[in-house]
Amino acid sequence: MSRELHMFLLVVAMAGITYLIRVIPMILFKKKIKSNFINSLLYYVPYAVLSAMTFPAILYSSGNVISASIGTAVAMLCAFFKRSLVVTALIACATVLICEVFITYVFI
Repeated sequence: MSRELHMFLLVVAMAGITYLIRVIPMILFKKKIKSNFINSLLYYVPYAVLSAMTFPAILYSSGNVISASIGTAVAMLCAFFKRSLVVTALIACATVLICEVFITYVFI
């Protein structure tokens, strides 16, 4: 099998799987869902999945897990005090940078 045909079949398979994931719920749930539990579960699943995919990347994005953890804590504090997304990101990045410089020049 040629490489191009193999890649084409992989793309078709991925498209089919993605399509099925989106169509199956519409086929199974034709009526309005009345359960509060299922509605709240379906409401929060995207946030939980996004958090599960993003959090490990946050911790290992910088050279040091400690500076990344401090930056994450500062970002959470900024979000708690209702700062904008841009301000929160800038403050968190600056915090990580300061921690990295401090760790590099003080401990090494």
